[in-house]
Amino acid sequence: MATQKTIVRLGEFEMAISHPDKLIWPELGITKLSYIQILAELAPYLLPYSTGRYLTTIRFPEGIHGVSFYQKNAPNPTPDYVRVSPDGNIRYVVMDSIPTLLWMGSLYSLEFHVSSDEIDNPLPNTWMLDMDPTLEEEPRLMEATSLVGQLLDSLGLHAVPKTSGATGVQIVMPIERGPSFDDLRRFGKFVSEYLVAQNPGLFTVERLKKDRGDLIYLDYLQHYAGKTLPAAYSPRARPGATVSTPLAWDEVRRNVKPADFHLLNIRERLREHGDLLSAAPRQSLASILNQLPSK
Repeated sequence: MATQKTIVRLGEFEMAISHPDKLIWPELGITKLSYIQILAELAPYLLPYSTGRYLTTIRFPEGIHGVSFYQKNAPNPTPDYVRVSPDGNIRYVVMDSIPTLLWMGSLYSLEFHVSSDEIDNPLPNTWMLDMDPTLEEEPRLMEATSLVGQLLDSLGLHAVPKTSGATGVQIVMPIERGPSFDDLRRFGKFVSEYLVAQNPGLFTVERLKKDRGDLIYLDYLQHYAGKTLPAAYSPRARPGATVSTPLAWDEVRRNVKPADFHLLNIRERLREHGDLLSAAPRQSLASILNQLPSK
């Protein structure tokens, strides 16, 4: 029996999609074909955050309830239109085009995690703080996010919160190039330890999960060369088909939930609000870093 296929066309590019009716998110009725169609619409927003970075994907060949695996090495055979960048003995996919994104989607890549470091520039252009709740559902998450924003505001800095698409939030701040990743860790350490000292019942910098109690872990170590975080607008392989979504601070104050943003409503949100992260200005951390301890 021949495998059912559908041809997807974008301009001169076309790709055959096998098993187009396979359910990827069964509870929401999202099939393989509808997922790829959604990715095509998300591409202008997602690709700026994966271009020029090493890509790690999580693949779910039988949908979100099936077996999954992380993939760093480019799958073989790799189409000619897919850019590959070697790092050590790994050939990473560089997701910098719509055809590459759709190809990854056709391979059941449901999450896109990108390196903090860029392939062609050792100096970071972004500072990030990963807020990782210990509880699967953390009712204080947006309160905690707001406290981080208030501290940054007091330093004359503006950042953008984005849901991880899972349980947490990342605070994202575009910066002017100059500081190293080690410099950014110093800044992250200062921010995190200050927040813990001011709010010991809410935050922790304890790395071991068993020692965190019910506190929210401020992981300033995760933004570093060689480490990954979910790209803005990456889907997540969770029952609600959640998407890592930049937020406005008034949404944080309204106590929105990460589950509020998913593959079935993200396109309407983007049409209405655009990409809140792309509008954020680049800021200099030089004067603040000069006042922090060197280690």
